[in-house]
Amino acid sequence: MPTLSSLEDVIGYRFREPALLREALSHKSHASESKSGICNERLEFLGDSILSAVVAHELYALHPEEPEGGLSQKKARLVSRPSLAHWAAEINLGAYLFLGVGEESSGGRTRASLLANAWEALVGAIYLDGGYAAAGAFIRGCLGRRQPQEQTDYKSRLQEVLQKKYKAPPSYETTHSVGPDHDKTFQVRVHFGRRILGHGAGKTKKEAEQAAARDALQRLAAPPT
Repeated sequence: MPTLSSLEDVIGYRFREPALLREALSHKSHASESKSGICNERLEFLGDSILSAVVAHELYALHPEEPEGGLSQKKARLVSRPSLAHWAAEINLGAYLFLGVGEESSGGRTRASLLANAWEALVGAIYLDGGYAAAGAFIRGCLGRRQPQEQTDYKSRLQEVLQKKYKAPPSYETTHSVGPDHDKTFQVRVHFGRRILGHGAGKTKKEAEQAAARDALQRLAAPPT
């Protein structure tokens, strides 16, 4: 496993408190197996908010004539899981993660949802260690690089279709989950009123909801039988 100092070289930021970096890279499966109790979920929560603020500010400044709806769509694409996983892969973040044995053996180091979450946790750690300016500089560096080709937000597309036709949004329901805590798979279905539009599965609820929305869009587009 590469050293954490080599990751600092890659991201161009040196931590005053190295423990924050280690926390950002610690998956809950490792926390459970090592009994350390240290995982990156709280930093992920914080990093998500910092990311949203920085991206919103950048878009507001770069697109002075853009209405709110257009800015929201641009922001949704930039902070989507494909974008975050893409940026995480660019710095080979998966190689630095602390994972439990089960997560390691099931391909956790390359799983998009896990990489995206760890990238947000890294943003949170940089913010706590160096402040908003340091976190913003790191995020803007990523924004300036090439974006992934596929950034489809199926939930937004489905909501747009239903709002246009029926003036109401869909709703999502998590029906059940299977697997151990460190490797759960969530099952979700999307409703419109009493009508079930689609089903989906994923390693996170967000991922499962996107899959359900995609299924719903495909069903709505299919010709009647």
